[in-house]
Amino acid sequence: MEVRTAGIDGVRVFVPTPHRDDRGLFTRTFDTAIAAEHGIDLGPAAQDSQSRSRYGTVRGMHGRRGAGEAKLVRAAHGAVLDVLVDARPGSSTFGRVETFRLDDEDFWHLYVPPGLLHGFQALTEVADVCYRIDRPHAPGEDLAVAHDDPELAIAWPEPVTAISERDRTAGSWADLRALLGT
Repeated sequence: MEVRTAGIDGVRVFVPTPHRDDRGLFTRTFDTAIAAEHGIDLGPAAQDSQSRSRYGTVRGMHGRRGAGEAKLVRAAHGAVLDVLVDARPGSSTFGRVETFRLDDEDFWHLYVPPGLLHGFQALTEVADVCYRIDRPHAPGEDLAVAHDDPELAIAWPEPVTAISERDRTAGSWADLRALLGT
């Protein structure tokens, strides 16, 4: 398994090696020992979640205040454009937007450190995204920034076909920066 760094400080991409034959394939999608070699320890994961989205759906941009949350993200079925925004005050990559294609062909697993905003768009008819999160959900710590905030200028590759009311009415990047004192 190869581990790649990304443009946002602390983000890692785990790139497995699928073994394919006439039966199909086998791949190890994640390995805690390899993660530990790269300074990643989620401890006992507090929550595994899965979302299913139809083509064009955007979920995000979400984060958590306080200690934030670390998570591993992968597309178990279909494909998504996964988007991260560094919302950590004092980070050398604060405000940087980075995108990754996650799909069920390459099996990339994305490590998202605490303090980042996360979202994605479904690129296939159906896309299932799995998350392994390091601490329990605390609704009072939820943060959201509009997916179409002009300052972030996220280039969603497909027309947005569905978005939740929460995400549709999310605040701006400027609002979040003011909340964070930056």
